[in-house]
Amino acid sequence: MKFKSSLFVGAVALAATSLVAVSANADKLRWKMQSTWGSQVAINGEAAVYFSNKVKEISGGDVQLRFHEPNALVPSLEVWDAVKNGSVDAGYTTPGYHAGKIPAVSYFTAVPFGPGASEYHGWMEYGGGQQLKDRIYGEYGLKALNCLTHAPETSGWFRKKINKVEELKGMKMRFFGLGAMVMSKIGVSTQLLAGGDIYPALEKGVIDATEFSMPTHDLSYGFYQLAKFNYFPGWHQQTSIGELLMSTKGWGGLTKTQQGIINTACRDTMWWALVRSDAKQVPAMRELEKKGVTFVTWPDSEISKFKRAWEAVVEEKSASDPLFKEITASYDAFRKDYSIWSSRAYLKAKQY
Repeated sequence: MKFKSSLFVGAVALAATSLVAVSANADKLRWKMQSTWGSQVAINGEAAVYFSNKVKEISGGDVQLRFHEPNALVPSLEVWDAVKNGSVDAGYTTPGYHAGKIPAVSYFTAVPFGPGASEYHGWMEYGGGQQLKDRIYGEYGLKALNCLTHAPETSGWFRKKINKVEELKGMKMRFFGLGAMVMSKIGVSTQLLAGGDIYPALEKGVIDATEFSMPTHDLSYGFYQLAKFNYFPGWHQQTSIGELLMSTKGWGGLTKTQQGIINTACRDTMWWALVRSDAKQVPAMRELEKKGVTFVTWPDSEISKFKRAWEAVVEEKSASDPLFKEITASYDAFRKDYSIWSSRAYLKAKQY
């Protein structure tokens, strides 16, 4: 009897231990995360690695979204489908890279002549932007957290000096997001290329010019070796937002703690990248100048031409694309209200 009793107690103890082990393992998460930007790319690539490390740090190693280089799992511009069909757990990417599927989602990355980071995120979090994004992505079984924010970009790398916007007509140029619509409007043939594909395309003459990001990033990719004129300001991307892309099923299957860890790491990464992207540009600009790069600022007269082209794009796309019209209405309404505050609180910026 004592022997049977001992067996019973041992079995119960073993079962309890097993349950604890199963419970502990259930709290551990191991996801594959492919980044759109390589680890060697300043700011954006660094931010992807920073985010991955921050998740592990906060969770004590229980939650890990392991960084994978661009194209390591799937081609960079195919992350949307890869996450959707479950072949990749998460993508560290940008809504602008999904423009081939849904052009209007580029609004959630950057807007020509758009706001600074605070106002932009104000629209996303308090003006309806995030609700729109959640609804649109949700229709495709996807969920995205804003997980990267950075400072203004430059507006292009050219082999020769450009004096007038009209000189761009007929050029083949890599361009991104809503800004690409503006460039197309003024007669530029645009292509969307991932960062790592730009240099060979420029080298082989597939494109005549390119924009990508800011001096730190562009220095990483070596564009200065092929084009010596870098133009300011980045009228098309005054602030840029990146995302952590997941499936709704994957996100919904996480515990509240796991979701909280990932969300907290994303918010920390956004602040880290925003401050770093502003602080690191001057050393990069000095390095580019040493390599023979000339920085050129578009005259106000030419910036005004880009602005008029953008306004024409908004009118045309809003008339032909209901989703574009809906997002534009939300964005414009928030900015109009926000101006009641910003027009009094902030020093006036140039008006084009």
